[in-house]
Amino acid sequence: MTAPSPERPPVLLPQDTSRIVGREAQRLNIAAARLVADAVRTTLGPKGMDKMLVDPLGDITVTNDGVTILREMRIEQPCAKMLVEIAATQEREVGDGTTTAVVLAGELLANAEQLLDRNIHPTVITRGYRLAAEHAQEALAMIARPVRIEDHTLLSQIAMTAMTGKGIEQAREHLASLAVRAATAVAHRDGDRAAVDRSAIKLERAVGGRLEQSEILSGLLIDKERANPGMPGAVANARIALIDTPLEIRNPEINASISITDPRNLQGFLDMEEQMLREMVERVAASGATVLLCQKGVDDLAGHLLAKRGILCLRRVRKGDMERASAATGARIVADLGDLTPDALGRAGEVVGMDIGDASMTILRGLPGVRAATILVRGSTEHVVAEAQRALEDAIGDVSAALVSGRVVAGAGAPELEVARAVQAYAATLTGRERLAVRAFADAMEVVPRTLAENAGLDPIDVLTELKGAHGKGLTWAGVDVSTGKVMDAWDAGVLEPLSVKTRALASAVEVATLILRIDDVIQAGKPDAVNGPPDGMFGE
Repeated sequence: MTAPSPERPPVLLPQDTSRIVGREAQRLNIAAARLVADAVRTTLGPKGMDKMLVDPLGDITVTNDGVTILREMRIEQPCAKMLVEIAATQEREVGDGTTTAVVLAGELLANAEQLLDRNIHPTVITRGYRLAAEHAQEALAMIARPVRIEDHTLLSQIAMTAMTGKGIEQAREHLASLAVRAATAVAHRDGDRAAVDRSAIKLERAVGGRLEQSEILSGLLIDKERANPGMPGAVANARIALIDTPLEIRNPEINASISITDPRNLQGFLDMEEQMLREMVERVAASGATVLLCQKGVDDLAGHLLAKRGILCLRRVRKGDMERASAATGARIVADLGDLTPDALGRAGEVVGMDIGDASMTILRGLPGVRAATILVRGSTEHVVAEAQRALEDAIGDVSAALVSGRVVAGAGAPELEVARAVQAYAATLTGRERLAVRAFADAMEVVPRTLAENAGLDPIDVLTELKGAHGKGLTWAGVDVSTGKVMDAWDAGVLEPLSVKTRALASAVEVATLILRIDDVIQAGKPDAVNGPPDGMFGE
């Protein structure tokens, strides 16, 4: 066997494979992640700006919600996608703090790049970041204060903080009260803390009216009207049936044709279809159901027959609404009408149709299962209503996170500066190159108050100098007042955030930063443009 020639190294990868190695790979990955952070950085804080997102169909979304922006941007660069993933995870787990997590991750990577330029090994940087993160979490836990389900004032301040900067300030107090009432309505005590089922809170939009006309409805609101006008508009002491099968003649799953040569046979064929529909309706009626929620379609004839039986039916109900109705009424979702027995039914005190604006909806009240709440969000235009809904989702997420963790901190950049001070003090106790990484971590924490100042049109250097001086004097909750540019006590000002939002954002940022720093080789086949780095390889066409 002949050894390969040293002048011509062996080819290991296919011809269409793109490969970037070493420092170049690290540089491009960090640059891509920083571009993502810069894309949402201007939206942070009460004075943050909005983004207009236009999809391929021309639909417009105007928002400053971090996870919405990142989701709609259709990012393709692999490392940039990691930041999108941490934003989605942050939203799913605690409901807010997505922009903070992404901005922190971008700043950690920016500071790490300076250390890489000084020939500090990525392993040393990641080890220093993990050590600093442990002390940062401890510092946050030390300054946090307790919150209980009875503390409605604190919970309202948390909700208002979450909605600040969303363009709905004129109705902020009213919407915050709705968020608190909804979260506490579905919460139950779990020892010293509370457990909140956020899935039991539903937000429905109605274009028309003012934001101040938004209201909370006790029960489950379903954006569907009765399938036939002859059905009852209200049913008391309802017995609810939930089915995931159509009340119509199914199309065959294979290609088939029916040939009728004698016109007399046509009526027989139609009679057979009608008989099949009658048998379906009879099975529903035999179960004792007075209200039927169907996830699939309902034939017009079946709707007429249900109306004659006095059964109220909603068709093409969304899967999420079916699951909520199952949890709230105790009904079991059945996929075969043969399984629709009396013990599969749920109950509701009342099922009523109602007109909201131009839409007809149905509400289920008096539910025996888990407590449910529906917030009806009103607004003058679709864009206003959509942004108000996103703001309420953040507010409900923050209130729920505060109740679950039972701990809260002030905002306005105060906790980040307090953490930065604690980590800097810890860095002074270290020797070796990890000390540089820990200091870089502490400097990165200052990006939050600095960004708040920049987005408010303030001088970030002056603001940070004043804030550091205040924290040096022991003022734990000294934060930036974006309206005046002065230092304020964020706790007394009612700028509050759940501890879990801060701790999760910090943990997510550190995890993705260390993951990206450890990549020194990017190999991709078939789509070389996807890894060529920003800006050309970052976003989809």
